[in-house]
Amino acid sequence: MTSNVLVAGVPFSEIPPDTLFDPVRGVINPLIYADPGIYELELERVFGRSWLFICHDSHIPKYGDYFSTYMAEDPVVAVRQRDGTVRVLLNQCRHRGMKVCRSDAGNARAFTCTYHGWAYDLAGNLVSVPMQEMSFPPDFDRGQWGLRQPRVDTYKGLVFATWNADAPSLRDYLGDAAFYLDALVDRGPNGAVAIGGVMKWVIPCNWKFAAEQFASDMYHGDMSHMSAMLGAVKQATGEYERQPAPAEFGRQFSDPNSGHGTGFFVLPESNHPFRALQSGQTVPGFDPAAIYARQQAHSAAHSMMMAQHMTVFPTFSFFAGVNTVRTWHPRGPNEIEVWAFCLADADATPAEREQLRQASLRTFAPSGTWEQDDGENWVEIQRVLRGREARRTMFNAQMGMGRDFGQDAAYPHTVNQAYNEGSARGLYTRWRTLMTTPDERPVQLQGFAHAAG
Repeated sequence: MTSNVLVAGVPFSEIPPDTLFDPVRGVINPLIYADPGIYELELERVFGRSWLFICHDSHIPKYGDYFSTYMAEDPVVAVRQRDGTVRVLLNQCRHRGMKVCRSDAGNARAFTCTYHGWAYDLAGNLVSVPMQEMSFPPDFDRGQWGLRQPRVDTYKGLVFATWNADAPSLRDYLGDAAFYLDALVDRGPNGAVAIGGVMKWVIPCNWKFAAEQFASDMYHGDMSHMSAMLGAVKQATGEYERQPAPAEFGRQFSDPNSGHGTGFFVLPESNHPFRALQSGQTVPGFDPAAIYARQQAHSAAHSMMMAQHMTVFPTFSFFAGVNTVRTWHPRGPNEIEVWAFCLADADATPAEREQLRQASLRTFAPSGTWEQDDGENWVEIQRVLRGREARRTMFNAQMGMGRDFGQDAAYPHTVNQAYNEGSARGLYTRWRTLMTTPDERPVQLQGFAHAAG
């Protein structure tokens, strides 16, 4: 479908992959963040093939509960079924394409299009067509016109979906990165739950800036977030003093075969005092030592991971310092819609949940200190890329190349250095693989087949 896409006036198929991203030299072509042709290819080859985050189980706990979201630019609805499973439905009426669900979340018995009244049950089956017997062909078969549905799979409460019939299972897709995802969703015997609502805002930047930073970039913290960190220290201690974590305490995981990446420090008591510090106050009853003991009893390795940032390729990210979880929904090459919520241990006390809620709101929310720092960086880069020469000037992604940092057996497939761009290179390697591999399977469009690519 996209074999004739032009990038900077050149057919994409004629562009050598190394001119987009060269993992050997560690350089990135800035066209990948700004070119409309590349973005159109991403919708098909990256987002159409990958597992995409939908919601958390706790967003739709009961039969009939639904949660409206997106898979890239496609609106979808996650619905809890009577047997407890989750289906994801393309939010598009099969008659003329109107949304069948126009609410963010709720509980329903059916979805009815407000344009012409076609109605679908919670499994996506077309169950009612106004004037069917009067006006539609005698052989009209409602069974052929149900809502389209991607594959759905879950991992420890996280619901994902993909349009790719050939994709591996979600667990296989996560691979070794699942261990590091567990630091968010499996710090206690009863898993995690979402707290508070879903916050949504728009940032005029390319989705890869956000995904890359959460996968790889510990480097920016001491510069971009210094004012927020020093302000919090001043509030708590009355002094402007902050000692960054020694480099030897850092770890980074990278997998160029999947694109997933994470970085963190290994320190006692992990993130919990940090949460009170960034909240600006300690919630009465909040006990970091008790939290640490509970989590250490469940998983000692995970309990010592501090300031962890992670991206599950392509657009699911979190920062475990305050347990902010987010999806970077792409909106063209120059804009993203951020959807974020907070995740807490199911065993967390009310004080712990409130401390998390405050920390998340005051750091990684639309008005949060850290969020505004990140957004300003990404917005300014995107503005610079309006320039012709700026789009022709390669970016450096060489941090950590040619160095042997050693590995930590307690944290598989990591290097002992969080200040590293290995995970960024892994993300772009996976991106390049998908972008330069056409899909030769026939594409079915309403009974008409043609070759993809």
